[in-house]
Formats: sequence, structure tokens, C-alpha cells
Amino acid sequence: MGRLQEYEVIGRHLPTETDPTPKLYRLQIFAPNSVVAKSRYWYFMKQLRKVKKSTGEIVSLKVISEKRPTKVKNFGIWIRYDSRSGTHNMYKEYRDLSRTSAVESLYQDMAARHRARFRSIHILKVVELEKSDDVKRQYIKQLLTPGLKFPLPHRVIKSKQLFSPNRPSTFY
Repeated sequence: MGRLQEYEVIGRHLPTETDPTPKLYRLQIFAPNSVVAKSRYWYFMKQLRKVKKSTGEIVSLKVISEKRPTKVKNFGIWIRYDSRSGTHNMYKEYRDLSRTSAVESLYQDMAARHRARFRSIHILKVVELEKSDDVKRQYIKQLLTPGLKFPLPHRVIKSKQLFSPNRPSTFY
């Protein structure tokens, strides 16, 4: 699977004589390309609104880009996934630069911890957590402390010489 992008797909049921102006339905979908995004759109529309690809049309498809891709943000992600034992709802938090990279981290994490495949994970909602009070998980809270420093206790100094007469001290 390639790098994910966030797509906004808008579609509707085909107009008929009984309903000349059908409702538009918008979904935000994370997919590697536009073909997969459209396919996932029809997958969800078939489940949610009983609209198939043969009886519907896609009105708009566009890529959503990150407004500030250099700022580190906290994201809360609600998902539903199918495991071997059933369907589960889950809330996870990630600290990343963009929504798409946070979702990529989610897919990798779910594959590692729960053996969940891409096809069995449904992303319900992705929210940027603005305030530090909104963060619930301890593994993200520990990164929000002011003046956080990461010490480097075991540094090895690069030497120009091939051989040195005494052993280097790596603990400072």
C-alpha cells in the first residue's frame, strides 16, 4: 500500500422522474489513490444509503491537503474494525504532522497490535485535538509537558584517527 491521501468524495443517486434532485452525500476517505477512494465511497454508500455504483454518480472528487504541514499536532481517531472474534469500536490518539500521516500510523499500529487489515478498518472520525486537556491517552500526555528534553547519555565521538591509544568515555 502506498502513501495515503485524504479525498473528499461527493456523490448522489441518479436523478429519476420521482426524485429529480437527489440528496448529495459527502465522505472524507483516506486512500492511496483516486480509484481506491471512489471504490471505498461506493462501499460505504451501499451500506449507509443503499446507493450502488450502477444507480449513482460521483459529482466531485478532490484531494484535501494539510493547512500547516510543518506544525506537530495531536489527533484523535475513532475507528470500527473487524477482528477474528467480532466488530469493535476504538479510539486512538496519535501525534503527527498531518491527518494522513496520523492515519498511516493508525493502520500500521492496528496491523501490528491487532493484526487488522486495511479492508477491515473503518475510520469514523479524525479530529485534531486543539487543547492539551482534550488528550486522554497517557502516551501522548507525556509529550505535552513544558520544557521536555531528551537526554543523550551514551554518545560516541567520531575520531579522525583509525586507532586511539585510550578508550573513549561515552557517558557525560
